[in-house]
Amino acid sequence: MPKQNSVSRHIVLTSHPSRVGPKPIPIKWGASDPMERGPVIATLTKQAHRNVIGTHSGSYAVYRALAVARGVLQSDHRADLTNTSPVEHIGPHPSWFDLEKIVSVDPFGAIVGEVFTSYYEQGYDIRPTIAITKAHINMPELQEAVAKGRLTIDGKIMKSGGDLVVTKAAIEPVWYLPGIAKRFQITEGDLRRALFEQTGGMFPELVTRSDLEVFLPPIGGVTVYILGDIAAITDPNKPLAVRVHDECNGSDVFGSDICTCRPYLVHGIEVCVQTAQEGGAGVIVYCRKEGRALGEVTKFLVYNARKRQEGGDRADAYFERTECVAGVQDMRFQELMPDVLHWLGITRIDRMVSMSNMKYNAITEAGIEIVERIPIPEDLIPQDARVEIEAKKAAGYYTTGEVLDSNGLGSVKGRALTD
Repeated sequence: MPKQNSVSRHIVLTSHPSRVGPKPIPIKWGASDPMERGPVIATLTKQAHRNVIGTHSGSYAVYRALAVARGVLQSDHRADLTNTSPVEHIGPHPSWFDLEKIVSVDPFGAIVGEVFTSYYEQGYDIRPTIAITKAHINMPELQEAVAKGRLTIDGKIMKSGGDLVVTKAAIEPVWYLPGIAKRFQITEGDLRRALFEQTGGMFPELVTRSDLEVFLPPIGGVTVYILGDIAAITDPNKPLAVRVHDECNGSDVFGSDICTCRPYLVHGIEVCVQTAQEGGAGVIVYCRKEGRALGEVTKFLVYNARKRQEGGDRADAYFERTECVAGVQDMRFQELMPDVLHWLGITRIDRMVSMSNMKYNAITEAGIEIVERIPIPEDLIPQDARVEIEAKKAAGYYTTGEVLDSNGLGSVKGRALTD
């Protein structure tokens, strides 16, 4: 039997503020007292309570809509959050209350049940935007690292069979629009207009509700994997390793050899395990930015263009083909990425497992020190990924090896589509 909704079928537009009734709870971004800051209320059970633009779950809200339309989910369903509280506590850290450091996640997102109890008692439907749990993960490459003596089984961080014990956090994006605009050095008006237009007018409140300053964008979030003692992350006397990794489904999951993504991710995990076993901590930040945030369809179109161009897939045309298809080389814009590091309280990274100049610049410009940068070992680079890695090194990515000139880049070629 389809579930019956108890809410009115009358459609209430949210594109203009109500002239009557109570005003939504204001959000004072950056306030150190959560009650002064105010909760993020994006749920749909009571429209009058909403104080942000957008809804929870990013693009998954469309699946929620389908469930409601089919009658398998009540549109006014209120989550039972019993026993869902974080298994580990993170923060608060001074960075939580600095408008310059966190503008794209809600630092209180994991502990709304603790800090906004009085609002719950008044009937407000406040959902977490961060969830923290524990798990075991296992990748066959790590077992190979044990067999070769690079990693050791300690029974705590790495168990027999290669299981890694991790604390992991899932984080939904929560954008403070004035802070986002300042981070990108644009006006808030230009930001709101572009967001409105480039989402096909999905969120009219962006241009009609200047009183709502927080937006939950319909994009993927971030998952953080922590190895070792969480307290070590902020201990200046203990080492910290970090790998910030942008999603690549083809390589990360299916082992495609056209890029270095999975090998570099595994190497980052390996360095994090080693650092945690030294008494420090390791952090993997996994960002949903498929295909440099261009999307997987665009990425595959670029693959075709690279492989079919005159002269084949060449390192000297690596970025050019992306720009021809997408209009831009990269849309990840790493300026928002350090917010997650600030949420963790990170002020120094001893081992940064990344060659990316964009990530390095974003992190250091955010005030986080990077002591050592670790490139991907040569023996982990798939043969068809030489095009990518040589092009990136020539473009300024960090390397301790040789950087090819234009003639050398032209001689680095990938596999043909028919091979």
